[in-house]
Amino acid sequence: MWASTAETPVLLIGSAHVVDLEAALRRVLTPRPLDAVALELDAERAAALLPPTAAPGRGRSNAPIFLRLWAHLQRRLGAEMGGGVAGAEMRVAATIAQERKLSVLLIDDPIRDTLRRLLASLSVRERVGLIVGAVVGLVIPTNVVEAQLDKYNAAPQPYLEEVRRVYPSIARVLLDERNEHMADRLLEARRRGFGRVAAVVGDAHVPGLADALRRRGIPVETVTLSELVAPPTAP
Repeated sequence: MWASTAETPVLLIGSAHVVDLEAALRRVLTPRPLDAVALELDAERAAALLPPTAAPGRGRSNAPIFLRLWAHLQRRLGAEMGGGVAGAEMRVAATIAQERKLSVLLIDDPIRDTLRRLLASLSVRERVGLIVGAVVGLVIPTNVVEAQLDKYNAAPQPYLEEVRRVYPSIARVLLDERNEHMADRLLEARRRGFGRVAAVVGDAHVPGLADALRRRGIPVETVTLSELVAPPTAP
């Protein structure tokens, strides 16, 4: 397949946190030779989302109020949109790794550090807006979220460019900085012998994380969310 581990690409799989992707993830992950499955999670979120046997460093979570509001929103949207629970795709990926006796790698920044960096980069007005947005999100209609997902899937790049224009600080902290840090962790995992890795991340991370990995000399293969949810082609 590949001549050496150094030539083996990292497989980046774009996901959505409130969509049921179990069948699609199993279709992509199950047949692929792997040493590990990497997840866009830190230890705290893994403790909240993953089964006890699949979450490295699992422990009691005492999340900040903003994170708990966001988790509540994701749980509601996940249930209403057929995803079951928030982060269902991470649970599925971890379960597949567990079934195949693969290592699970947590590659995201600690959520509290991310929130601190984000809040430090925002004005007082933006901080208030972020909290208000989370509260408003608790009652946002599911069809509005589905419409936004459809809009993103139809044209991911223009959608992200608009996010960067309107929310430059949020895009920098939540996308760009985390992409660089996740790339560093995947590089370190590769140096530790995990040559064949599939990383399940939010679809908005795929282009930037792929670029960050290539700049570190790591080949990349990608499966975007639109490709993941597309009906499988007949042989």
